[in-house]
Amino acid sequence: MSIPDADPRFGAPLFKDVGTFMGVPASRDLSQVKAAILGIPFDCGLHPVRLGARLGPAEIRRQSSLVRLYQPPLWQVNLLEALGVVDCGDVNVVLGDVVESYRRIEAALDVLFDAGVVPVTFGGDGAVTLPQLRAAHRRHPALVVLHFDAHTDTYADSSAGATPGSNYKDYNPSTTFTRAAEEGIVDAADSLHVGPRGTVTDGTVFEHTRGKGFELVTGSELGRMGIDRLLAHVHERLAGRPVYLCWDMDFFDPSCAPGVFTPTWGGVSAREGLSLLQGLAGLDVVATDVNTLSPLHDTTGMSGFLAATCVMECIHLVYRAIEAREGG
Repeated sequence: MSIPDADPRFGAPLFKDVGTFMGVPASRDLSQVKAAILGIPFDCGLHPVRLGARLGPAEIRRQSSLVRLYQPPLWQVNLLEALGVVDCGDVNVVLGDVVESYRRIEAALDVLFDAGVVPVTFGGDGAVTLPQLRAAHRRHPALVVLHFDAHTDTYADSSAGATPGSNYKDYNPSTTFTRAAEEGIVDAADSLHVGPRGTVTDGTVFEHTRGKGFELVTGSELGRMGIDRLLAHVHERLAGRPVYLCWDMDFFDPSCAPGVFTPTWGGVSAREGLSLLQGLAGLDVVATDVNTLSPLHDTTGMSGFLAATCVMECIHLVYRAIEAREGG
């Protein structure tokens, strides 16, 4: 005997899935799906004191119970239903093995792209973005990255002469976009890093980032520009390009998001960050990831709630992009 999908007495299923993002169906059937949730519970475990980003996906799902379906006037349709969103669960990563985990993350993204589905993922630390970019580039050769973060994640290689992939010094959260530029999987000249600020471990990192071809808008420059000018610049720069949106939760100030991998003072408020996300509507967003939530340092759960809210904002951006592509 199997449980029926719907019960006519209630006009709805009698049982529902638990533990998924906002209660969407847990499914790997992508036949009617335009966007899918995927967790990537991997971190390199390199930070000396801040650990736990691998727990981010579970916490984002848990806190997503506080996120609601509608946000007028931005959207008044059920985005989850309109896109047929399902939660595919987590990539089966191998903790402690960055190279094998990268292979699995990339393969998982391949499955979604092959099905014509837009990945909406959450990590994990910033290292999980690189294998996703590899998969996205195969479908979108003109791919650009729009990266919001307190750090550029484009540090110089700290192990000159080592074989790429041989250890964490080659692939780690701080070298994600260095590797992406070297591999040619993003068009660095039209890609942007927005928000790097605060103290760093290498005083030449900004120069190194620009030397790899990326445009860098520092946190100080963002403060002088303001949100409206930045958004105008982003839209002008990225119009018509396939955009991979990477949103690192430490882009926010620790006063509103303390539970992150590398907190850095001087970031944006929740209102400013969400306004920026909302202002990206109209870009051709082909994949998104929200990363670097560290629940062990999120005693009230509000950082997780904010991360889940950011995921919903990303779903709205995906909806708008698909609507534009389909001529809606």
